[in-house]
Amino acid sequence: LPSILCLADCQLQTPCRIQKCTTDFVSLTSHLNFALDGFDLEFCKALRAYAACTYRNSKVCRGNLVYHSAVLGISDLMSQRNCSKDGPTSSTNLEVTHDPCNYSGHTGAREHRGEEQTSPPTYLFCSLFGDPHLRTFKDHFQTCKVEGAWPLIDNNYLSVQVTNVPVVPGSSATATNKITIIFKSYRDCTDQKVYQAVTDDLPAAFVDGTTSGSDGNTKSLRIVEKVGGKYVEMHARYIGTTVYIRQLGHYLTLAIRMPQELAMAYEESQDLQLCVNGCPSSERIDDSGHLPLSVMGQLLPQAGATHSWSVYTLETATTKCHEKILVKDIYFYSCVFDLLTTGDVNFTAAAHSALKDVEALHPRKEHWHIFPSNESGGGVGKGSKFFVSPGLVCLILTAFL
Repeated sequence: LPSILCLADCQLQTPCRIQKCTTDFVSLTSHLNFALDGFDLEFCKALRAYAACTYRNSKVCRGNLVYHSAVLGISDLMSQRNCSKDGPTSSTNLEVTHDPCNYSGHTGAREHRGEEQTSPPTYLFCSLFGDPHLRTFKDHFQTCKVEGAWPLIDNNYLSVQVTNVPVVPGSSATATNKITIIFKSYRDCTDQKVYQAVTDDLPAAFVDGTTSGSDGNTKSLRIVEKVGGKYVEMHARYIGTTVYIRQLGHYLTLAIRMPQELAMAYEESQDLQLCVNGCPSSERIDDSGHLPLSVMGQLLPQAGATHSWSVYTLETATTKCHEKILVKDIYFYSCVFDLLTTGDVNFTAAAHSALKDVEALHPRKEHWHIFPSNESGGGVGKGSKFFVSPGLVCLILTAFL
């Protein structure tokens, strides 16, 4: 009796983990297809891992019938599959088979374990450029004024704020001259990092001088300078997010791709997000469907120019934009609108770069281009879920008349 009590006490202190060995073996072999080449090789690797796990538990599982059944079963299976006892083994620690600071790897591991997420994550795209023109996570396209500081994104993982200033005196047109991004601290993947860009100061580092999230995980969050002082990219692998920031002329543009489940992780108090809900109606540049701006090419001051005036007519603005943007989609018409509004040729490059950012980051190729409708009242191409802001419809209709 004392020896039995001692055995029971010892097993309580160091429990038999045969069930864990069996569960790991099932996980390692559940995805294998018997009919495919390489099945025996992978199955034998899993069997050897199973055998090694039972061996490590041999002392504490000595009186466990399940353990002895598993040992006999492994021996039989190895004989049936002609598996050698020596050779490579599969990893039985599934928690180590993925990088916890890699969002795509994390979701893949959840799929492998049969948890809730069984399909690839859905990504959303948002951008701001030019006058500014906003493309929301819902692929709604708007032209807004939003002067001052406004939140583009504000969720549990990321905050992005833009500051817009007037471009032309006497006009409601604005453009972005400051961008502030806060990557919030996340487990062991990154400390909180703040990035700030202003006109003529587009750094390739966070405000603390670092270029990555933390010393231990330099690849989980990093900044890459593409063009010195003009174009940087931020890659946050731990939240599957990519950010592009450019300076074109005197103003900044931003494009971002982020997983939907993270982009929508915010509290009710954080509902003022331009990327999520668009611009408030009071901030849209339209008045009953008409822009309060001349589109017929009056003399307009060129933003930031040393000379006094610059002339663009509808015809010359269209020609200029067509040099950069061959497809007459909403980016083309945004370019025309900005030239007529500001006279600043740098807005042509901004619209062109915004389209390139869409092609690089937007997850669905069929939604890269937004085409205006020929019908009055707005809308977009057949079968599309997008819409065009009334102000741009006014410009587009004028162009067709």
